[in-house]
Amino acid sequence: MAEEQEAKKSGSKPAGGKVKKEKPPAVEDKPFAEFIQQDYLPALQEALTQQGLEDLELNLVKQKLPMVGSSSSEECWQVVGKFKQGQRQFSVYFPKKDIKGPRGFSCADNGAKPATLEPFLIDERKITLDLLIFGVIQRLNAQKWLSLN
Repeated sequence: MAEEQEAKKSGSKPAGGKVKKEKPPAVEDKPFAEFIQQDYLPALQEALTQQGLEDLELNLVKQKLPMVGSSSSEECWQVVGKFKQGQRQFSVYFPKKDIKGPRGFSCADNGAKPATLEPFLIDERKITLDLLIFGVIQRLNAQKWLSLN
């Protein structure tokens, strides 16, 4: 027992014991913009291309909410996706510049502004890259916008 405590203090391995390997940090722990640009946008692009979207354009922007009737002057980080020659658009909103903070979703067709801002993945305890991708696919499927419907 004393040997283990001494090993902890000195940083050496206890005799015959195993040292825990440190896990690399999760991609979701990266700074917000880095995670979105390096991980989320490429993975979302690939997943939606596999769902049949051919002319998808994805961007991270900071802008006012593009909602019908919204007069908010506050800007918010958004992942904006456009396809079908820009006629269909969806946005995932991150008001606090944090994937673990509040999130919203909207979509619009025929080049119109979105009329509804919905909560996005609010019941999830842990937000992961895969879950953020799944959430968008699920919402676009609900709109019957993906070719596999």
